[in-house]
This record gives sequence, structure tokens and C-alpha cells, in this order.
Amino acid sequence: MKSSTSAIAPLRPTQAQDALALSTSTSPRGYGWALFACLFAGFAALTAMMYAAGLVIDPASHGILPYYVVAAVLIPLRLGAGRWIPRYGRAIADCAESYGAFMLIALTGATAAYPIAALTSGMHDAALQRIDAALGFDWLAWYRLVADHRPLQWLGLAAYRSIYLTPAILLGWFAWTGERAAAHRFLLTFWVAAILTLALYPLMPAIGPLSYLWHGPLPYLPESEQWQQSLIPALRAHQVHWVDLGHLRGIVSAPSFHTAAAVLYIAAAWPRRELRAPIVALNVAMLLSTPVEGTHYLADMLLGAAVAVVAILAMRVMLPAESD
Repeated sequence: MKSSTSAIAPLRPTQAQDALALSTSTSPRGYGWALFACLFAGFAALTAMMYAAGLVIDPASHGILPYYVVAAVLIPLRLGAGRWIPRYGRAIADCAESYGAFMLIALTGATAAYPIAALTSGMHDAALQRIDAALGFDWLAWYRLVADHRPLQWLGLAAYRSIYLTPAILLGWFAWTGERAAAHRFLLTFWVAAILTLALYPLMPAIGPLSYLWHGPLPYLPESEQWQQSLIPALRAHQVHWVDLGHLRGIVSAPSFHTAAAVLYIAAAWPRRELRAPIVALNVAMLLSTPVEGTHYLADMLLGAAVAVVAILAMRVMLPAESD
């Protein structure tokens, strides 16, 4: 994918100022039409799936209040920052647009996992574990290593939670340098990866290696805990009716979306020398943390990486990079 940052040469201060000046006056149109269409399609599909599964989002829950606050900040900035802040307004408006779109994609995808899980049947842990065994991956040894070393727990948890930090950096960079089309391509690629993940999930629902392989008291409880083994059966039995957006649980085992996201982030940052090293390091750390903190089989992660590659290639065909 081509980038408007001219090969991999770093921006000098004057170049960065010129890029920002351009973004405040003539921000390129980008692919806003495609992004809006995808967001609308995702919302429509989510509405249909929630209805089919008998699930309802509680619009008045305390957990949803932060999203209202964020929307109340981002929408005015997107609409008015260009007029209110002449020098930096265009960059701020583009950043608000990108952050809002990313939040909607992530929120829609995480919520959609609930009705999809409700409409699934069976568990496929045995098959996923057999794949791991064939690959020589010992999840229990990986878990024991983390459980026995507190620093690995701290570092792993921080790395796993960084899934939203990298896109904040990337989208902020695109806004600062006036790369609106690049931001849209990144968001659309993320959307395609989310759709592929949700489409594949019903083929192999699982409770995860922590619940499937570990028997007895837990020496360490990872970030993803053991939600799948209780939440998925409850959704299937229609014992859950309300979805609280403030307390969404990650219940997709395969493909691993943390893995897909890490590959997408590394691919987006790679052509930009200023971002390459820190983002690659951060996301390699996230990948290393995913087996334990996300309670994922290695098979989950390989599928997640494949999802990311397909999404990237699809975007290169459908929306080839142009000069931003």
C-alpha cells in the first residue's frame, strides 16, 4: 500500500508544518462515502442480529454514559473545529472524525459478538487444541510461565490493553499530516477485518484454553478471565436479554481479533519510519501477551493473522492507495 509520506523519509519540522497547513485548508475528500456506508451497514446488521437473538441494548445504563460524553465532544469538534481553530482546526476535525469512526466500528463489532454467540452451537476447543499440539505449542507451559512471574503479568496486561492505543497514535498521525484518505483506508481495513472475524466465529466457538485445559484453582486470572464458559451458554439459552455497552466481554476465541489488530497496526505503521519502531515493538508485545491475557489458542492467532492479511489485500484491490 502506498503512502503519502513519501517513501520512508522522516518529516522535517518545516515539512510537518507544511503538511499541517495543508490539512487546515484543503483536507482531501478521502473515502468518507465508503466509510459511512460501512458504518451504516454494520449498524443495520447489528440491529437485525440483536432482534433475532432477543437482545436489547440498555440506553440508560451507567456503562454507556462515557460513550455519550465522547460523542458530545467529538461531534462538535468534527463539525466546527475548522472554523473555531483556524491553524489546527482541520487536523482536529479529521482526528475527531477518525476517532469517532473507530469507536463505532469497535463498539459495533464487540456488541455483535453477543447475538452471533447466541445463535451458535457446540464448542470446538478439542479441534483447536489438536491444531496447537500439531504445531508444538504448549499453552499450559505459556500460562505457567506468566503465572509464576508477576512482572510478566503486569507487562502482559499492559500490552494486551494497548489495542486501542496504537490506533489512537496512527489516526492522530494521519490527521496531523493531512493523510485523510490513509486514515479512511485504515478504518475500512479494520472494519473488513472485524466483519471477517465475526463471520468466521460461528464456525468455531470455544470456551478458550484456560477453561478447557486448566483444572483446579487458578494461580493467575488473565484479563479475559473465563467469560466464555458461562456467558455463551447463557446467551444460547436466552437467559441474557440486556447488553450493557459499558461491560462488554470478549467472547470470540477464533479468530483472535487482538492478533488481527496487531497485524493491521504493524502494516499501517511500517511505511512511516517515525512510527515503525515504537508501534512494531508495542504490537509484538501485544501478540506475545495474547495467548494468556486473551486466553487464545495459537490456532486462534494464526486465523486472526490470516484475517488481517485478507483484509489488507482486499483494501488494496478495492481502494488502491492514492496521493493523500
